Amino acid sequence: MAKVSVIIPVYNAEKYIAEAIGSVLAQTYPVYEIIVVDDGSTDGTAQVVKGEGLRVKYIYQENKGPGAARNRGIKEAKGEYVAFLDSDDLWMPDKLEKQISVFE
Repeated sequence: MAKVSVIIPVYNAEKYIAEAIGSVLAQTYPVYEIIVVDDGSTDGTAQVVKGEGLRVKYIYQENKGPGAARNRGIKEAKGEYVAFLDSDDLWMPDKLEKQISVFE
């Protein structure tokens, strides 16, 4: 089974990030790791993400933009595949399962 690292760049998304993470945790294909890269948020984003516990790796960096946050996530990722999710977006439960079946 392929290992998938999910990278979620985030900036001031305290209202949305928990639901985005929830949509990753609800995948029918097991996720190897979830990496949230906080790009300098000034709201309660950090507390929400840290509330997810060990299921999510939280990384904070000074604001450099979403591209830099994605690149930081790639550097930290340990999976064979990398999938990106915006912090204000959701995945359908079978998204990864369908994509991995195409890759393999």
